[in-house]
Amino acid sequence: MKENRRDFIKKSASLAAALSVGGISTAVAHSVTENAKANGALQSMAKDAGMEMSTAYFAGIEANKQLIELAKQMDALGAVAGIDTRLTGLTNVKPWEYQAIAGVKEAWKKVGLNYTVVEGPPSLGEKTKLGLDGRDEEIANFITFMKNLKKAGVNVICYNWMPVISWARTQMDRPARGGALVTAFDYDDIKNKPLTKYGEVTKETMWKNLEYFLKAVVPEAEKIEMKLALHPDDPQVHSIQGISRIMNTVESFDRMLKIMPSDFNGVTLCQGNFALMGTDIPSLVRRWGKAGKIHFVHFRNVQDLSGKLPSTKFTETFHDEGQIDMYESMKAYYEIGFKGAIRPDHVPTMAGEENTRPGYMTLGNLFAIGYMRGLMESVAKGARKS
Repeated sequence: MKENRRDFIKKSASLAAALSVGGISTAVAHSVTENAKANGALQSMAKDAGMEMSTAYFAGIEANKQLIELAKQMDALGAVAGIDTRLTGLTNVKPWEYQAIAGVKEAWKKVGLNYTVVEGPPSLGEKTKLGLDGRDEEIANFITFMKNLKKAGVNVICYNWMPVISWARTQMDRPARGGALVTAFDYDDIKNKPLTKYGEVTKETMWKNLEYFLKAVVPEAEKIEMKLALHPDDPQVHSIQGISRIMNTVESFDRMLKIMPSDFNGVTLCQGNFALMGTDIPSLVRRWGKAGKIHFVHFRNVQDLSGKLPSTKFTETFHDEGQIDMYESMKAYYEIGFKGAIRPDHVPTMAGEENTRPGYMTLGNLFAIGYMRGLMESVAKGARKS
């Protein structure tokens, strides 16, 4: 009893001291300062989990005026696009020349965005991918492009190995949740289409041409530290109209990475395509991420409808539905320390929008960026607390 009484007296004396002139204000100020410091440090660490939140603007600046303004308000300042020489105001300029690249970068800067990734580089077409006459000139121009791009301050090139028929869908307005519209693919709808003018192109030929390209450009990319990020085939089927597709399995990417082992020979981790190959995305992120092979991320969700691997029938979805565990995927990027550009991909067209750019309309991008940022903050703060 006496001990309890002594404790009460001591605590009372301490409280009295704190309440003396200036005591309470000092105590409160100290508490507020410490909390602000802690919250500030946590918030700084959690912001986008250290990644570069970016958005694709393939239709250019004029067609994306509203999205650009909204992106700035959301502080999602990375711009991903090709080289549109019309933005430069120059005539008779080649897209791989420095003046064109610098002009495009400056055009994005003027609207308040940072041009961080070239997706769909110039001078990489059928001649190189099909091994036709003129490919050496095309590859030489690509190397020139890399050097000038680096000089302009852009460090990542997202490219693909899909000649003639690139990105393909059989439906651009599939009804989705709440009447939103998404893109979809069904191989049965195109399997009987005629061959292209190039006839049958075997997988062996495609591999031979890819190896030729990599052996020519990767050493040059290493010299200037340019990150080459190969995108998977989309759709990831084995052939379309006689032209084989080789970048449609995880094993194919492992093979590609071994052709020219380099920190600058890497991948665009387009989650949708790799998931439709049957792989677990968080596990793949950790494996390739630890090896330093992920240079760029397309954060996207999908749903297989075929039951086959690779998928021959699938639909895009909202980011918060579909077959991929998006939280665990984002957690994996954070755990491997990914600091590069990450963007939403193939978003729905939502109420009030015309479906003029399927997969890349404004409202779906807003939803996706908000969803991604929530995941980023969650995984970063969760790691901080654990």
